Amino acid sequence: MAAYLQWRRFVFFDKELVKEPLGNDGAAPGPAPASAPAASKFLCLPPGITVCDSGRGSLVFGDMEGQIWFLPRSLQLTGFQAYKLRVTHLYQLKQHNILASVGEDEEGINPLVKIWNLEKRDGGNPLCTRIFPAIPGTEPTVVSCLTVHENLNFMAIGFTDGSVTLNKGDITRDRHSKTQILHKGNYPVTGLAFRQAGKTTHLFVVTTENVQSYIVSGKDYPRVELDTHGCGLRCSALSDPSQDMQFIVAGDECVYLYQPDERGPCFAFEGHKLIAHWFRGYLVIVSRDRKVSPKSEFTSRDSQSSDKQILNIYDLCNKFIAYSAVFEDVVDVLAEWGSLYVLTRDGRVHALQEKDTQTKLEMLFKKNLFEMAINLAKSQHLDSDGLAQIFMQYGDHLYSKGNHDGAVQQYIRTIGKLEPSYVIRKFLDAQRIHNLTAYLQTLHRQSLANADHTTLLLNCYTKLKDSSKLEEFIKTKSESEVHFDVETAIKVLRQAGYYSHALYLAENHAHHEWYLKIQLEDIKNYQEALRYIGKLPFEQAESNMKRYGKTLMHHIPEQTTQLLKGLCTNYQPSLEGRGDREAPGCRANSEEFIPIFANNPRELKAFLEHMSEVQPDSPQGIYDTLLELRLQNWAHEEDPQVKEKLHAEAISLLKSGRFCDVFDKALVLCQMHDFQDGVLYLYEQGKLFQQIMHYHMQHEQYRQVIAVCERHGEQEPSLWEQALSYFARKEEDCKEYVAAVLKHIESKNLMPPLLVVQTLAHNSTATLSVIRDYLVQKLQKQSQQIAQDELRVRRYREETTRIRQEIQELKASPKIFQKTKCSICNSALELPSVHFLCGHSFHQHCFESYSESDADCPTCLPENRKVMDMIRAQEQKRDLHDQFQHQLKCSNDSFSVIADYFGRGVFNKLTLLTDPPPARLTSSLEAGLQRDLLMHSRRGT
Repeated sequence: MAAYLQWRRFVFFDKELVKEPLGNDGAAPGPAPASAPAASKFLCLPPGITVCDSGRGSLVFGDMEGQIWFLPRSLQLTGFQAYKLRVTHLYQLKQHNILASVGEDEEGINPLVKIWNLEKRDGGNPLCTRIFPAIPGTEPTVVSCLTVHENLNFMAIGFTDGSVTLNKGDITRDRHSKTQILHKGNYPVTGLAFRQAGKTTHLFVVTTENVQSYIVSGKDYPRVELDTHGCGLRCSALSDPSQDMQFIVAGDECVYLYQPDERGPCFAFEGHKLIAHWFRGYLVIVSRDRKVSPKSEFTSRDSQSSDKQILNIYDLCNKFIAYSAVFEDVVDVLAEWGSLYVLTRDGRVHALQEKDTQTKLEMLFKKNLFEMAINLAKSQHLDSDGLAQIFMQYGDHLYSKGNHDGAVQQYIRTIGKLEPSYVIRKFLDAQRIHNLTAYLQTLHRQSLANADHTTLLLNCYTKLKDSSKLEEFIKTKSESEVHFDVETAIKVLRQAGYYSHALYLAENHAHHEWYLKIQLEDIKNYQEALRYIGKLPFEQAESNMKRYGKTLMHHIPEQTTQLLKGLCTNYQPSLEGRGDREAPGCRANSEEFIPIFANNPRELKAFLEHMSEVQPDSPQGIYDTLLELRLQNWAHEEDPQVKEKLHAEAISLLKSGRFCDVFDKALVLCQMHDFQDGVLYLYEQGKLFQQIMHYHMQHEQYRQVIAVCERHGEQEPSLWEQALSYFARKEEDCKEYVAAVLKHIESKNLMPPLLVVQTLAHNSTATLSVIRDYLVQKLQKQSQQIAQDELRVRRYREETTRIRQEIQELKASPKIFQKTKCSICNSALELPSVHFLCGHSFHQHCFESYSESDADCPTCLPENRKVMDMIRAQEQKRDLHDQFQHQLKCSNDSFSVIADYFGRGVFNKLTLLTDPPPARLTSSLEAGLQRDLLMHSRRGT
């Protein structure tokens, strides 16, 4: 129970007398403006007003003459005759333009209920849709109260004899409505109210001695006795949803609130209650002080024409009196158009207009009643910006009073609306690190902190050395609960030396770079850093090994090499990894990790050999680096056995076939390290026979020179010529080697004898005996060739003579054709047939089918064509030879002439169909001819 004397009083309403409008300008009711003309008069209602109500934009009045009056917003009073005698009760529905009234048409106790449809007219007056007597049963009694449900299906009437009738069904029609007695009692009924909760409809019934509720939406109408205290007439009301639609009963000692099944809170408001009303969250009570003798609620008010009464407007939620004023003989209190209207017995209407929320808040601010202002703002549903402004002012007030703890609690309530720097500056200046920490914590919990706020909060934790709070802040359960910038937190913790906390954040939020940076640069825990990299997915593991591989290789080379082997072959994160295992076959480019082994040749060799064995398709850089490493080790090795082993490994690598596309690079490596066997092998693989010969000549390896010529002379015959020139220039006794070379030159006919003699003439030790056998064999072969040529000439001459005789015979003698078979189909000849002088005969159709021309024999044509091509080639070659010889003799630059003819293809062999298959002898002869020409040009110059 709360005593109202402890409640603060405010003036949250403005009181003005309602004035009549000037003309028909439709001015709204309410307080007259200050600038209103003096001619305006105060509104005065008709005399004899007995009952009032409001709704649907009008104030409704009933008087002692039976008239019902309507006062709309325009203040143009209108009325009609509803009863012949008097109007006793009115109920205006809020959701329908329906008015229920109780009055008398004749003397005696004969109350009638009339239902008016205000939207329809009957002779200028509202249409009365239903009339029925209000007396319950047969006993006449006076109506004390009336209420109607907004759904138009329920209407309840209370009587002074304690009975209540319930009209169920459509209240606007007799045919669809049923009336029954709901309640009988011994005490006058003073108040009724319907309450709808879902599909259940309750009816509150209050008498002078008790309060009870009925469920009228079901059968049997179950009743609940709520209290044994009652109230007078018009001292009960139904609250709005802000008070959970509770039934308010204003007794002389207390004001009680009821739910349909129980009693709620009560408030001790002194004074004899005359009127209770609910208005927009406020409880309006009109009471008379106890010092004045109370009136009977059922006696006429005319017995005391003037009476001082107090009107209080209570805010039950916020526990204060919003307004209090004294009136003379209040008739009723109405609410319409957003204001309260107090009717007094003198016919005046007083308007109580509520101040706006901001004005009320400013009044509270002036009295430093910030808590009450906050509660008021919430009950008035002020927006979040307005509430934040109140919290800020309250916080400033507490801060100025030195109550920093209370101030920070208010500033916390402004988060999201007030700029955080406004609060942070206050507590930084005041050196209130605990309060600042509390504010920053809340800022992070609401996910409104930026990187600077995170930095500041972590610095506060570290300054306070509050490890427990720090751990609570950073150790969230899931990613969705993180309310700060993780990277900023890691930086601050690392700077403050809280490495374990920074590592926790980095690991749990997948900031791999920061985790490794702290482990390697701050803690120097290389083993843990390498283990962590092994847990990462492939892409992160690859990038971090490229970044930190050199550092790890310097401190833990073996473990780092092992991880790199796995990373470049078939990487899968270690079983400790949180993520899914990578699919097989995920591997990095091993060539990119070679620079990591810059100062670790032993690990580099192990890595490269592993890659070449496990992954034969490794990048070429792996094999290039491995070759260079093996050659380097071979060059610096002094132990003969180890050196031989390294030699074999290098040769084996060269023979692996991995250097076909990078032949030059491998050759340069071998030459840099003076690896001669490798150089020779590469020369041979690249068919660089001249370089092999030159190498052996430089090292005066005579037998190897001969061996190279024997091995590769078939592919490049000029090697023998170079060998002969080489041995010819040697002053030592090289007769054995010269003889071997000459023997091969002679057998293959590689050089003209004259050129051989001129070549050996440079050697002072080469005597005639050295080339005697060569010259004898050469002369013998030439003699044999001459004899063969002479024999061939005689044969050609004899053949020519024979052919000429045949030609002569063909010209002078007739030719007899005795062929009996066709030369093509080998069938017997039949006319018509075709005969040629060569002796071949054909069927005409066979000849036409196979002949290319009418003048040539199809059988002899291929042979004749060969002969003609040979003759033309000889004539052309003869002309070219003569022209070439002429230019060669006349030119000052014989070599340019030869080069020009080479470019024109003069020396290219023309292969005829009659020529025998090409042999090495023919090519040797052509080579000899070219050498003769070169010698001739040399002599000509």
